[in-house]
Amino acid sequence: MSTITFSNEKPTSQLSGYAAGTITVLIWSSWFLATRHSAATPLGSIDIGLIRFGIPALVLAPVWLRTGLKPKGLPLHLMAIMIAGCGAVFFLVTTLAIHSTPAASSGILLGGSMPLATALIGMLLFGERPDATRIAGLLAIVAGVMILLVRSLADASLPWTSFALLPAGAVLWASYTHAFRRSGLSAIQASALIAVWSFLIMAALALVFGVSLPQAALPEIGLQVLSQGILSGLVAMLAYGTAVRNLGGTQAAAFTALTPVLATVGGGFLLGEPMGLAEIGAAVITGIGVALSTGIAAKRH
Repeated sequence: MSTITFSNEKPTSQLSGYAAGTITVLIWSSWFLATRHSAATPLGSIDIGLIRFGIPALVLAPVWLRTGLKPKGLPLHLMAIMIAGCGAVFFLVTTLAIHSTPAASSGILLGGSMPLATALIGMLLFGERPDATRIAGLLAIVAGVMILLVRSLADASLPWTSFALLPAGAVLWASYTHAFRRSGLSAIQASALIAVWSFLIMAALALVFGVSLPQAALPEIGLQVLSQGILSGLVAMLAYGTAVRNLGGTQAAAFTALTPVLATVGGGFLLGEPMGLAEIGAAVITGIGVALSTGIAAKRH
């Protein structure tokens, strides 16, 4: 596996990968907060999903109209994994859990589990062999999640759905990460394909179950348009795809574990959620884990 060199001449693609990963993490942290906030509004998962995928589907229409809804040469199973892994299925599973889970805990259980799931899939299915530094980082991520689990079991503060659905979402995202890397699509092509198919799925669900958008206040809709549609649905998708292309799936996914630290701070200061020692400790340990699991301290041999 390619790792980071300490040379003064770092490849441009590697530097752009780090920049893209950083942008992704910052946007995802705001996504946790916006999704958590939406639980107190009339907006349901389908409403937010229409916004999340409708805006990028519209903006990227020239791309998916050119490639078609089934790009030539793209295996059907890879396309299905990509659409489910970071599209409609991922969104519905994680949104349902986040609505009943504090932002700090959501960030740890989802953001912390993403790089772990990605690394395990890479090791088990594709023969990836992380070095000792990355393994230490992944173990730190596990430790952060376990701190939260023990605390939750002690005071029954989190529903079982948090521990079932959020790690499941992490596995879905990890599957997308590996599928995208092997799809041959560019970041913008993959983003367009996932957006349009996910919007069609959300539109079908809206026809069956209805929507609550007319009952929501314009400022609430505007917040979701910015956070879900523009930032998370469009900018973050393109940025993450760029990170995967330039750094590799496992290393790009490791950036997501920085999300717990930012989600914990944001949940405390912006949403007024409690920040106990367990949440802060878990977030810090998980953050250290991501710093190691990205390979920053590993030299190329």
